[in-house]
Amino acid sequence: MNISSTSNSSSSSSDEEIIVLLNEERRRKRRRFWVHPIVTRREEHGEFYRLVQELKMYHERFRGYFRMSVSEFENLLQQLAPLLTKEQTHYRKPIDPEQRLAVCLRFLSTGDSYRSIAFSFRLGVSTVASIVSETCDALWHCLRDEHLPVPTEEMWRSTARRFHERWNFPNCLGAMDGKHIFIQAPANSGSLYFNYKGTFSVVLLALVDADYRFLVVDVGSYGSNSDGGIFANSVLGKALRNGTLNVPPPSELPGAPELGKVNHVIVADEAFPLKPYLLRPYPGRRLPTDKRIFNYRLSRARRISENVFGILSQRFRVFQRTLQVQPSVVDKVVKAACALCNYLRPNGNDQNRATEDDHDCEQPLQGFEHCRGQRASVEAQNVRELYKEYFNSPAGEVAWQYDHVNHALGNR
Repeated sequence: MNISSTSNSSSSSSDEEIIVLLNEERRRKRRRFWVHPIVTRREEHGEFYRLVQELKMYHERFRGYFRMSVSEFENLLQQLAPLLTKEQTHYRKPIDPEQRLAVCLRFLSTGDSYRSIAFSFRLGVSTVASIVSETCDALWHCLRDEHLPVPTEEMWRSTARRFHERWNFPNCLGAMDGKHIFIQAPANSGSLYFNYKGTFSVVLLALVDADYRFLVVDVGSYGSNSDGGIFANSVLGKALRNGTLNVPPPSELPGAPELGKVNHVIVADEAFPLKPYLLRPYPGRRLPTDKRIFNYRLSRARRISENVFGILSQRFRVFQRTLQVQPSVVDKVVKAACALCNYLRPNGNDQNRATEDDHDCEQPLQGFEHCRGQRASVEAQNVRELYKEYFNSPAGEVAWQYDHVNHALGNR
């Protein structure tokens, strides 16, 4: 009995010692400053108050720093200011909208960590994190209605007209592609974001027009999902399947009334299934000439989507790194970057702009795996056959297509 009492008392005293040690460690870890002295000297030495203000006098340097001109920055700030203005309190002066926009754009244009940006701008790391998230939300809210609106029938017709003028592909509503945005493995996510290449990612599915602008974006699918499943479950895929995307009715191909009225279509690569509204190339390597010509003409129009992703990753270098943020923030960053790309396109001064004779822009975003084992409907196959006949007819052929196909065949 005495032994048991001694054991209990010694156990109790050891527990008390552990509690005391834990309390002492907590006291040691308490913040030494309410606001760190380095942060309090932000206006004297911070990057925004010194370097950024100097860059405004050197427009080329400013463009290299923010990936946009001074006038584009100021116009954007004017639109965002009401959403980024914070209430003044007795505790500290709020960070003004211009500095918030500068921090967010610097994150997008470099992909630097929150900690690096916090040191440069003399801000707290958590402050930078909240600024990036809130400013990306504001960018999407302000820009989406004007630069990424819900497509109307007239917009589709205009897009189809531009594809015919620039890329000799009539009745084309856009080029579609999907890319994996690399992210750090989220905590407790298992294999949800683990893709077929052995990395973690979320998927950006995009439809683009003939002038390198985003028409529709869908972001947030798990990297582990199959390519066909991602498209089928996306907002874009569902709208196309249900016929709720204001797509124009079938119309005749220019100069070929004998083919009848043909569906308006979207062009894509082998990663997507063949549908009556979605064209993909003929599979195989040893194809007859007419099918190789169709594949060439389809590829010529479809590569616009690859170029747009190249422009996106070259302008915003955050996509050349593995994003060290939560998936919910990744979605905000991607949507804001797509809206900004469209915002910066109208002036036609994009240094990364691709031309008809350019190769695809080099970009690190990982594409979809090629689609296998999906049986196309007879209707979808018939639509593709009609386009093949058109591209091999006097009404739809282009002078250089035979030389290109024969040259590619000779290089094999």
